[in-house]
Order: sequence, then C-alpha cells, then structure tokens
Amino acid sequence: MIPLSLPEPGPEARAHSERLRARIVAEIEAAGGYIPFSRYMELALYAPGLGYYSAGATKFGEEGDFVTAPELGPLFGQCVATAVAGLLQQLDRPDWVELGGGSGALAEVLLRTWDGMGCLPARYRILEPSADLRQRQQARLRQGLPQHVLGRVEWIDRPPEAAWSGVLFANEVLDALPATRFRIGPEGPEEEGVELDAEGRFRWASRPADALLVRAVAHLSAGLERPLAPGYRSEVLVQLPWWMQAVAGTLQRGLALFVDYGYPRREYYLPERRDGTLICHYRHRAHADPFHLPGLTDLSTFVDFTAVAEAGQAAGFELAGYCSQASFLLGCGLDRLLAEPAEDPRARLRRNEEARRLVLPGEMGERFQVIGLQRGVQAEALFAFGDRSGRL
Repeated sequence: MIPLSLPEPGPEARAHSERLRARIVAEIEAAGGYIPFSRYMELALYAPGLGYYSAGATKFGEEGDFVTAPELGPLFGQCVATAVAGLLQQLDRPDWVELGGGSGALAEVLLRTWDGMGCLPARYRILEPSADLRQRQQARLRQGLPQHVLGRVEWIDRPPEAAWSGVLFANEVLDALPATRFRIGPEGPEEEGVELDAEGRFRWASRPADALLVRAVAHLSAGLERPLAPGYRSEVLVQLPWWMQAVAGTLQRGLALFVDYGYPRREYYLPERRDGTLICHYRHRAHADPFHLPGLTDLSTFVDFTAVAEAGQAAGFELAGYCSQASFLLGCGLDRLLAEPAEDPRARLRRNEEARRLVLPGEMGERFQVIGLQRGVQAEALFAFGDRSGRL
C-alpha cells in the first residue's frame, strides 16, 4: 500500500514511467511470465533512457528524491580530501577513480581542497554510466574549477583496464547494485521475482533458488547466531565478488573506499529484519513498494559490509578498517574544520547544521558506514577513531 502522502507526478513524468513499465512488462512476458527481482531492479534503475539513473530527472539534492553527504555542503569532501592526502603523496602519479559522480559536488570540493594543499592526483577519473549525470557533472566542474585543475578530470565508460595506483571511491553506489531477493521456503531458499497479476500489475512471486543463490544463502547463514526462520525475506548481492574484481582488480597499489548505509552481516540478518532492507525513495519520501512509478522511484538495499570485506579479500585486498561515518569524519579532521573562523554567523550556522546531519546518530552518522580495502599501502590510520572491524 502506497502512503497517501506521496505526491502525484506530472503528466510528462507519469508518461515516462508508463514507458518503462511497458518495457518491463514486455520482458516479463517474453521470459514466460516471471523475472528475478534483481532484473526488475536493474531495469527500473538502469534501462537505457528510461531507468531512474539513466533518464534526465533531478535525483540529488533538495529538489530530487534524496540528499547525499556531498550535497549537504563541503565538509564531507574536505574531510575525505584531508584523510587521503598523505596517501596520494606517497604514490607515484596516483589516480582518483570515483564510481558514480552524482552532481559533481564531491569532485569539485575534493579537487579544490587538494589544489590548496598541493597534492592533486595525476588524474581524477569519473565512471558515470548516466549520460545525463555526466553532462551535469561536466557543466558544474567547468564552472567551478580553474583550468589547471579541470584539465586533470576525465570521464570513463568502464573501470580502468590497465594497472594503476591511487584511490577508488564510491559513495552510495553499493546500495544501488541490483540485489537478489530471497525467502526461506518450506524446502529451503527461494528466489523472489516479479510477475503480472490478472490485471497486468506487477506483483511478487517466487521460484526455487538456483545453485548459486543456495550457496550464497548457506554462506551468509553460517555466520549467524541462529538460522533464518521460514518466511524470512531479505537480499544478497550474489554478484559482489565479480563486481569487486571488475571495478578494483587493476588497482595495484592504493585504497578502495566505500561509503554507504548498511550493517555487518550479523546485524543485517537479524530476526527483526524479516522483510529485508529494500527501500524506495520518491521526492524525499521513503516507502516500501518497488512497483510504484518505475523510473521515477529510487530503489536500494542496505549493504552487508561483511560481504564487502569478503569480496575485497577475494580480489586480493586487505581490510584497512571499518567504522561509522561519524567516526571516520571526526577522525579525519571534522572538528578542526568546525573550529575555523566562519565568514559570518549565518555561514557558521549552515556549517554546524551540515556537520550535525553528517555525524549525529539520528541522521547519517551511524546509519552510514565506511570501509577501506588496501593493497600495497598502510591506511589503517584512517580508521583509528572508532574502528569496528571486529564486528564484521
């Protein structure tokens, strides 16, 4: 049931959603009446020209559907830039690779901060699959950066294929990977998917799990205090080890940093989360119906950070650390930034409000986590304040 508070889309937006809906319906019919939820999520987010991240609607900021940490102001980016500055200076001609550049706000702050510190990376590379977002990023950085800095920025269509050194960074990327939904049935794990009801509307359905999903559920269950009860529904990123190898495998010396909302595995699959972590966002409202306005609604799942650590280790990385966003930012100089003089009282109030949203437990501070995977470097110091690696 959709909350009555959700706003109605305009005629053009609704027509866009209907075009994507027709595209998904056609695929369900062609597949014999059922597709896995992971495929539905992939189409809803990334179908060319129609998916949520592939079309042209505003997604980030107050006029979009959600606000990410870089959109709040410069503090997040300044802390990240300070945290990795020493690492960049240790490496020979390091690259910075950002997965999904959002509005370009983070890139602008990072590059301006490093320019002031005299430690710009050799290249700032943005892997952005959305043509619309890529254009917005380019426009923002052309306007906001001096030419000697802008010349180091490039957009790439796929992860680096040649060996490189530097930092791979992803803020709110893992939560948008198409997730496999499963439920514990009478005979074991089942895969949840999407079919059409008698009136042609999307609805949940389930099929016996394939061998890959059965193994994935058995693996995650082995680390839990109690077995998952019949009827338990949740998500697993069965493709995560291959994805990690694809995006970070050629990083020969450096650090991969992931920031997202999620939990260690033992907290992710607690009994009270028996309906999973799937969440939908539309115009800053959260709801639980992934079939509402496809193409206009963001779909995401929380991140199993234990799985991220395992995937990183399988790809040849060591765990550098794991902590809350609040601990990471405070350990990387947020308090010093707040102590700097402000231009005027209003600027100080804005900065304090930004910091509050970044670190308070009821905001982003505890809900968002940071994990670092290192190879050929020592980056444990970034997580010295509040490291929670033992909980993974």
